[in-house]
Amino acid sequence: MKQDNPGKKKRLLSLDFFRGLTIAAMILVNTPGDDDHVYAPLQHSKWHGCTPTDLVFPFFLFMVGVSIVYALETKKQDVANHSTIMRGAFRRMLTLIALGLSIFLFYRFDFAHLRFPGVLQRIGVVYFICTVIYLKTSQKVRDWLFIFILITYYLLLTYIPIPDGHRPNLTPEFNLAAWIDRAVFSTDHMYRHTKLWDPVGLLTTWPAIATTLFGIRIAELLKQNNVSSTKTCGRLILIGIAATVLGLLADIIFPINKQLWTSSYVLYAGGLCTLGLTTAYWLIDVKGYKKYVWPGVVFGTNAISAYVLSEIMPGIINFVKLPYNGVKTNGMRFLYEAIFLPFFSPVNASLMFACAYVLFIWLMMYVLYKKNIVIKV
Repeated sequence: MKQDNPGKKKRLLSLDFFRGLTIAAMILVNTPGDDDHVYAPLQHSKWHGCTPTDLVFPFFLFMVGVSIVYALETKKQDVANHSTIMRGAFRRMLTLIALGLSIFLFYRFDFAHLRFPGVLQRIGVVYFICTVIYLKTSQKVRDWLFIFILITYYLLLTYIPIPDGHRPNLTPEFNLAAWIDRAVFSTDHMYRHTKLWDPVGLLTTWPAIATTLFGIRIAELLKQNNVSSTKTCGRLILIGIAATVLGLLADIIFPINKQLWTSSYVLYAGGLCTLGLTTAYWLIDVKGYKKYVWPGVVFGTNAISAYVLSEIMPGIINFVKLPYNGVKTNGMRFLYEAIFLPFFSPVNASLMFACAYVLFIWLMMYVLYKKNIVIKV
């Protein structure tokens, strides 16, 4: 069992574990057996509010920030090497953007309606920007920048008139973020289910940067060598509680909203992620309870690969058409209706299908894990 001392901290096994749980949750909520039969906590909130599903993406971006610190803390001291690091981060951003666009084209080879924003695109852009910020600023500057982002974003969405004539508002179609997305991308290149706005558009990337800066701040506290692990965890628990409460209070004037990535949402989700990661850190890295964490680490060590694979596998499976009840059905639908629906209620069948799909992706990642293969994106 690991002793509680202020010595130098190694790579966080708890980070890989917690990131693995996040990716598993992301795959689970993205792949129900039937979109019309899903438990409420496994759905995104319609607009204002926050479900457990709404926490998945900010949790991942938060951990991007933690990872930046653990990957670059020692390299940061070598200023001459900064340009090389930033070029590498830029290439990674382009790779993630290309992967996101490729997934869309895999399902719908239509450049005229190619959706430009996306989950991987946001991860890539935020990763690059926060890498540069981490390399070139002190933690004090980053703290002020975090506050600046939250305040300016609130002012932009609640006080700046919309150029199309609407007053400042937080409605789905006519807020400032939606207007910017339409002006830059046009409705042909945005989320086709909404048309008039994109949940991972341009302006909402601004507060998403704050989410990753939050992760950087927490990582800096975790890596303090002159503070015991017990005191570190105590501080982080207080920060997590404070941020969560502040988010709930800010919700009164700037509602918690995942689609808009509001400032209250940054605080609320960041606070909860801090509490979750701290709990994992205390149990795994401090107390040494590591025996049963490897299933989560399987996903955590190849998180992006697991996500990309989970996004393209339904398309591959659906190439197979199988007869069911006298009708040819695509592969995913056949599996749901033939294997799960006969034995469970529709909502439970949908959940069991999603769980089975998570296990399916996990098994493929397990092969990489056993061979010590980490795919760097």
